[in-house]
Amino acid sequence: MELTLEKQESKDVAMLREQEVFLSDQAIHVLNGSTQFDELGRMIFLDRYALKAKRDTINEGDLVITITLEDPKYPKKDLGIVVNISENYIATLHMVTGKYSCSEENYTFKQSVWKCSKPLESIDDAYKRVARAVASVENSSEKQTQLFQEFYEELSTKRIQPAGRIMTGANVNDEKHYTSNLTLYNCYVIPCPKDSRTGIVETLKQMIEIMSRGGGVGISLASLRPKYAYVQGVHGQSSGSVSWGGLYSFATGLVEQGGSRRGALMLMQADWHPDVLEFITAKTKMGNIENANISVMVSDRFMESLKKDDDWNLEFPDYEFPGYKEIYQKEWNGDLKAWKEKGYPIRIYKTIKARELWDLLITSAWRSAEPGVVFMERYNKLSNSYYFNPIICTNPCGEQGLPGWGVCNLGHLYLGAFAKKKR
Repeated sequence: MELTLEKQESKDVAMLREQEVFLSDQAIHVLNGSTQFDELGRMIFLDRYALKAKRDTINEGDLVITITLEDPKYPKKDLGIVVNISENYIATLHMVTGKYSCSEENYTFKQSVWKCSKPLESIDDAYKRVARAVASVENSSEKQTQLFQEFYEELSTKRIQPAGRIMTGANVNDEKHYTSNLTLYNCYVIPCPKDSRTGIVETLKQMIEIMSRGGGVGISLASLRPKYAYVQGVHGQSSGSVSWGGLYSFATGLVEQGGSRRGALMLMQADWHPDVLEFITAKTKMGNIENANISVMVSDRFMESLKKDDDWNLEFPDYEFPGYKEIYQKEWNGDLKAWKEKGYPIRIYKTIKARELWDLLITSAWRSAEPGVVFMERYNKLSNSYYFNPIICTNPCGEQGLPGWGVCNLGHLYLGAFAKKKR
């Protein structure tokens, strides 16, 4: 990447020169081209979306993003200029942002080089990169140039802002060939895991692969047999859907996307599932499901039972019923309604008052802000693809319900950029 020096210096560059801090071309370029946001916005943008160099290319004078406060989930990061690097790879930094960027702290902070990252591009460079990738699908160079200019204008004036996966991943080389192995899709919903150890691990593998490339994941646990259910293959009992949800949650906390953010996961459970009561209270207990959002899929039938103060069955397919083992293995996908409509057998594990489930859900949401509620049956009734591609879960933040292998792309309009000042 060729770096050029801008004619007009940013306030940060001017101040650093006054402080007689040595600046590399990279530091000058990135700071001069990253004046679009306030301090926090610039920090987040460069950390999450800017292309980075290898850590062994960090030299004196470079601008780096460094961890200034350790935290397993949300480490604090700030910008600093490398003053020197010791033999044991400890960088002394002249801080540009954060609590150490003041005279009281002598603008100084020390951190391992391995906890620093070096942005290769400014915010303006990132806008140009994304605009170039968007325009690359056009057939003619004239159209590519036109679309590049139009899209770059929308980005640089902040009228539109694609979501992070597009800002991070969109990139093409000089031959207009796509070069990134990151996903441009923001979120995925994976089909319900097959109710077997192999199926559960396969879903885990898919989830990790998606998250490592930048995508969030939604998973319904309705297909997994309930706690204490018999497992014929090992003559034992299942640990239940909540425990496997805990596995997915734990793995999510381990996946760091592009070195700047953790994975995002939504776990859902059906209102009829025998584990739903345990699922509802899972996040009130430390260590159960800490790295995922959770929601209960509520049906119209349940709401009708709640209204009438009726009983409510917690049930699951009877996979031990004679002659149904192979059918269960091939056909069961977490859709109890479809299972019943085929006349297949079910087993009632417990009968409770519908209000008991509802009260527990409301109480837990009050105590821990979760679980959420998704009226999934209503969602499908309003979906125009329900009859061939039913919605089974939402993306991690609940913006969009999706079928298995469905994806969503996010972005926003910044209304402030469209406002016209009036006297």
